[in-house]
Amino acid sequence: MIRDPAELHSAETWLFDLDNTLYPAQYDLFAQIDRRMGEFIARQFDLSYEQAKLRQKSFFHSHGTTLRGLMVEHGLQPAAFLDYVHDIDLSPLPALPDLRMALEALPGRKLVYTNGTVAHAERVMRHIGVADCFDAVFDIVASDYLPKPDPQPYGKLLAKHSVAPERSVMVEDMARNLAPAAALGMRTVWVPTKSDWSAPRPGEEDHIHHVAPDLTAFLRRVTGG
Repeated sequence: MIRDPAELHSAETWLFDLDNTLYPAQYDLFAQIDRRMGEFIARQFDLSYEQAKLRQKSFFHSHGTTLRGLMVEHGLQPAAFLDYVHDIDLSPLPALPDLRMALEALPGRKLVYTNGTVAHAERVMRHIGVADCFDAVFDIVASDYLPKPDPQPYGKLLAKHSVAPERSVMVEDMARNLAPAAALGMRTVWVPTKSDWSAPRPGEEDHIHHVAPDLTAFLRRVTGG
């Protein structure tokens, strides 16, 4: 059942995904990341770009992220991959002053939980003007390279940052990544995109408590702004 956003006003901690969540998916930064993943695999295995993309998608579907597939199946050391794929052009993405105002008005701590890196998250947050709205970033390195929705890093995040799940909210564009949060007792907010992988599977929507097509507008509804 979808609930009234005002119920979240008393939350003590907010966990936000980064890409396609804090900034709208319409700016499509992930297309750059996706292309660079294909380029990395092509160079690593001496493949054509088309062959590399097929292998990349296989890694993603089998392991949750391309990086996890490279690590499990090929023993790849992750640093070079992460540095390469996050070296993207942020110029298509504007500053988001309205989002900043909504975050500043939001009670409670605010953390970023991303399958990317701290460096990537901080660079994006500085670019859109919200970096100082957040207390910390919990990234793929802190997750021991286990990507969402693997449940293990969720527990590690809670312990590291003393998060009480029953008084917390998680915001994500990938519905499946909200399932472990809901199982731990968090309220969840899904930010839908046009991508097929953003949506929940039919009949598997119970872990979604709120839907926020426009994150800034949703946060304003939480605070009554």
